Amino acid sequence: MTGTPGTEFDVIVVGAGPTGLLLAGDLAAAGLEVALVERRPHETSNLARAFAVHARTLELLDARDLADELVKRGTPLTRMNLFSKLSLDLSRLRSRFPFVLITPQYEVEQLLERRAASAGVHFRYETELRGLRQDADSVTVEVTGPDGAPGELHARYLVGADGVRSAVRDGLGVPFPGESVIRSVVLADVRLTEEPGSALTASGTPDAFAFVVPFGDGWYRVGGWSRHRQSPDSEPVDFDEIRTLTRTALGTDFGMHDPRWLSRFHSDERQVPEYRKGRVFLAGDAAHVHSPAGGQGMNTGLQDAANLSWKLAAVLRGEAPEPEALLDSYHDERHPVGTTVLRSSGALIRLAMVHTAPTLAARALGTGLLNRFPPAAAKAMRMISGIGIAYGAGRGAHRLTGRRAPDLALTEGRLYELLREGAFVLVAPRGGAAAPDVPAAPGRVIRASWTNAARRDTLLIRPDGYIAWAGSGS
Repeated sequence: MTGTPGTEFDVIVVGAGPTGLLLAGDLAAAGLEVALVERRPHETSNLARAFAVHARTLELLDARDLADELVKRGTPLTRMNLFSKLSLDLSRLRSRFPFVLITPQYEVEQLLERRAASAGVHFRYETELRGLRQDADSVTVEVTGPDGAPGELHARYLVGADGVRSAVRDGLGVPFPGESVIRSVVLADVRLTEEPGSALTASGTPDAFAFVVPFGDGWYRVGGWSRHRQSPDSEPVDFDEIRTLTRTALGTDFGMHDPRWLSRFHSDERQVPEYRKGRVFLAGDAAHVHSPAGGQGMNTGLQDAANLSWKLAAVLRGEAPEPEALLDSYHDERHPVGTTVLRSSGALIRLAMVHTAPTLAARALGTGLLNRFPPAAAKAMRMISGIGIAYGAGRGAHRLTGRRAPDLALTEGRLYELLREGAFVLVAPRGGAAAPDVPAAPGRVIRASWTNAARRDTLLIRPDGYIAWAGSGS
């Protein structure tokens, strides 16, 4: 492609939230020319709705050498108390991060922005996408810059990570089917006089539900919903509204005072039918949006980005034997995950909203059964945390193919430290050659060996930490 200098890129990413920042940083770290377009000014908000980082997301951040720093900034919680009777012990998760990390979204964005900038991403703040068109070889986006002047940017591929009101999705003409499931959810960051405990607490009554979660620095995120106050998003939140619904749902407002932030929003359940259309991809809230229950929104978007980035990099560097099939696999793998999150978060929010005597009794029975059957509770924790997510494997594939790889101890170091190179990792028995039928992997492959000399299986692990191929014997 030819054009005005500074307008030609390998990939244009629209949206500088967590999803767009991680994706752009990955691509730039792979040696590609990447533009990150964001309509907002370059100023990081000190407050945001997302506040939970789950175990699988922390593993992906660990593969980018960011997790340990983020953990220091946040508050790890090892227990979630839901609906009075259900208590999930996250410390049982088989992960280096057996907890949910409570930290404001802006902390995640700061680390990802720093990484993206150091990798060479070209930031285009105060730049708004006005239209797009694509052909067999490239994508052209029409934008207006900070001065309001129109312009064009060109790239081999475009990714829309620009949220629920995605301009990229609108430019594609892609439908976003679904419905609003809950109106007038209110949030606040407050100080508390009474200590509610160190766990995330959420419960409700027939009239309201609420949650309280500590940030660890004296501030608490409080949120909830009242059946009797269904106001539009534009109506300001009164502090007494938060206090009243918290008392209704939890029996106390914990002496909350000094709110620094109040917000009201509604929750939709929507998902696009296709995550890819030609040379354009959708990720994060631009592709799927769901209830805030379980705190899975930001996490799902970050995992979308981790899945797509290595595939785009392999194709653009000419390392993919079947480039179209590899790019199609982004939709094939992530669309079912988005559907699963829609269902699980929807089930949680509907459990919170039940108000008739029979449904309340059913909720109490269900949560009680989860407490009495640890395997069922463990499965729920794995899915909410993301470590239970697996991708489909072809017929006849090894049982490990498509599963998440834990942080294996290898003679060359921890697996997720090796994944920081952005390459495949081939783990084979010590002193032996890899099986001859290991398939070719796109790009560079790092060879590693088991610390346990008795292990004789071989794994080929993708850059996003999932097992691409597995075999028994050396």
